[in-house]
Amino acid sequence: MDLAEILLALFIVVVAIVSLLSNLLVLLCFICSADIRRQVPGVFILNLSFCNILITILNMPSTLFGVIKNQKPFGDSVCQTISFLETFLTTNTMLSMAALSIDRWVAVVFPLSYSSKMRYKDAMFMVCYSWIHSLTFSLVALLLSWYDYNHVYASCTLHLNEERGRTKFAVFTVVFHATSFTLSLLTLCFTYLKVLKVARFHCKRIDVITVQTLLLLVDIHPSVKQRCLMEQKRRKQRATKKISIFIGSFIICFAPYVITRLAELLPLVRISPQWGIASKCLVYSKPASDPFVYSLLRQQYKKALINMANKLLRRDLYPSSGHSSSLDTENDYCLQRIS
Repeated sequence: MDLAEILLALFIVVVAIVSLLSNLLVLLCFICSADIRRQVPGVFILNLSFCNILITILNMPSTLFGVIKNQKPFGDSVCQTISFLETFLTTNTMLSMAALSIDRWVAVVFPLSYSSKMRYKDAMFMVCYSWIHSLTFSLVALLLSWYDYNHVYASCTLHLNEERGRTKFAVFTVVFHATSFTLSLLTLCFTYLKVLKVARFHCKRIDVITVQTLLLLVDIHPSVKQRCLMEQKRRKQRATKKISIFIGSFIICFAPYVITRLAELLPLVRISPQWGIASKCLVYSKPASDPFVYSLLRQQYKKALINMANKLLRRDLYPSSGHSSSLDTENDYCLQRIS
């Protein structure tokens, strides 16, 4: 093993540990929190975390052994099973992220009719479609014997052994990535840009109110006025930052690998193993980042984690007040929907 392979192996180990722990925390929050279970997005997050955990415990060790041994880590049957699961689980995670973006688009753009447009059975239908879609491509590749160890990625994955089926394999690869990566990316861009448009509209309304208030309050202290203007600026950046993370993390983690798989279909293109493994590592970094991007940093999951920690430490929770009120602005409501 050279230095690059050692660093890539260490990266896989760190990503696997973070991914396993964080996704298990998401599942624990779902199990222990009735509020999270009642919400429709919880169905998509549960499906996403479940797939991420399977990728972590099945596919990441396979690639790690491939990097260390520099050869096929398992027998043919085990390698085909891992390849099948990789295709199925990776496609499922992409479609789950697209489903989450659709849910947030409906919640922000159609808040008054959200409960009727996005019901539990609608979420289950979308999850079932995601499973059927992923299973279809996985079974086609299995029936055509396109699963094997690929030394370029040091992984059991889609791989063509015989040149005579190159055309069919190329068509399958293009259609597969077009209906998984490209479809999911277009869905994310469409929905989140619509959400951003609504968020900016609310920001403008609040800005007008803020300016009018500052003009009326002639005797206001300059420091207070400065804080109001700073909050106005942060409000504009908040939604943009969150949406950039949603779309940006998807592109950074998946695009290099997808582009590499499409580029290697060209007869004169040769992919170096270092780049192939590195692009695979970027794909593996998505399961580690998903819990923080979609769930653990949200207020409900933080609350669920605190409650679990208190129960674990046998501490009594502070009694909550019977009456609580909050005067949230329309923009705060919109940003809560985005996050």
